[in-house]
Amino acid sequence: MGGINEPVVDSLRESLRGPVVAPGDRGYDEARGIYNAMIDRRPAAIAGCVDVADVRTVLSFAQDTGVELAVRGGGHSGPGLCLVDGALTLDLSPMRWVHVDPETGTARVGGGSQLGDLDHATHAFGLATPAGIMSTTGVGGLTLGGGHGYLTRRYGLTVDNLLAADVVLADGTFVTASENDHPDLFWALRGGGGNFGVVTSFTFRLHPVDAVGVAVTVWPVDQTREVLQWYREFIPAAPEDLNGFFALLTIPPGPPFPEPIHGQKMCGVVWCYTGNLAGDRLEKVLTVVNVPGPPAFHFTTPMPYPALQTMFDGLLPKGLQWYWRGDFFDAIPDDAITVHEKYGQNLPTGLSTMHLYPVDGATRRTGADDTAWAYRNAVWSGVVAGIDPEPANAGLIRQWCVDYWTELHPHSMGGGYINFLGEQESTDRVRGTYRGHYDRLAAIKRTYDPDNFFHANQNIPPTTA
Repeated sequence: MGGINEPVVDSLRESLRGPVVAPGDRGYDEARGIYNAMIDRRPAAIAGCVDVADVRTVLSFAQDTGVELAVRGGGHSGPGLCLVDGALTLDLSPMRWVHVDPETGTARVGGGSQLGDLDHATHAFGLATPAGIMSTTGVGGLTLGGGHGYLTRRYGLTVDNLLAADVVLADGTFVTASENDHPDLFWALRGGGGNFGVVTSFTFRLHPVDAVGVAVTVWPVDQTREVLQWYREFIPAAPEDLNGFFALLTIPPGPPFPEPIHGQKMCGVVWCYTGNLAGDRLEKVLTVVNVPGPPAFHFTTPMPYPALQTMFDGLLPKGLQWYWRGDFFDAIPDDAITVHEKYGQNLPTGLSTMHLYPVDGATRRTGADDTAWAYRNAVWSGVVAGIDPEPANAGLIRQWCVDYWTELHPHSMGGGYINFLGEQESTDRVRGTYRGHYDRLAAIKRTYDPDNFFHANQNIPPTTA
């Protein structure tokens, strides 16, 4: 059992309010399952934490026994960093709660919550904060990596709206990090990943968001060049209340897509409009989709913001094979479009895709050195994702992703969104993600985790004395 024998696990069970699951227990395979089914690891135990006391107990247990520790929030980590063979997983998923204060326009969110929990609670008050594009994503991992989504051009990154975080440090100390308390730790948490402690709750600033305008526009994949040449000019000049991420995709067999285009390879844009929806305003804003050529399909509708956030949940459920890699881009040159054309025409499976998420607009109003997120001058955060339900296709989707990324990377800004770094990428990629902020992060790591206890992550080792 990876150095933790059964009596020792039993002692942990007796100390926690949450469940502890180990090999041989009923439910172990389900408990070790995460979003990416390509990850098949067998931790020595998975300890569910229902409160801060449980978190402190698990950390103390790991320190006393010397067992390696990983931390799981929503379990969406592409490379499966929340699971390590023979290690102990501290599982925050029992801590799914959201407390909204409509008077102050803030929400306090448990460390194991998913975006669907946050969106459901805040939408009741006509409020939201920018965070991701799928309701099953964990709030914790997304936030600690920076966080971008449909509302980013209007309201910034998730970390730009983080007001405070409750953190349990490696030695069990409980602190609240904010602009005024532990400001260096607060700076590091806003993009520095899970390197500094276990975040048991987040406090976010909320914004008025109720119904949003949603549109999906797709063109045949052989129009990728014309569409991207238009899109690269349009998005940076567009009003901040219009967000649209570009995608290469195979049309799924279901609504809103008409049957004649099911299964066809396409390029497209998924739009979110937070402006005035009176009359036919949304349709007028998006008449521009005809500029690169008439689309094969264009669909517009108002919908509640949480409905938009769940739009891809059914298409991409837990349990698929995933392999992804990402980069930041400040431009889409013609040579990069040639790469997109090549790999878009050769999507290896029906779910494999490439997305370019706009990260400009409101993100520019936060200073380049105000958070650990180091790419305030980026325009897009790109991700190449090989996806398929069949384990037999794991090698195929991985190779397509690596080849695509390798050819596209020279056209990037050099680093990628930390949450889009894939399995077995080099430590130089982590350094490249943080640019000139890396050394400051390593120094803060030395202050808060000098022994690198939290290292099952996109790791930033502490500086030496």
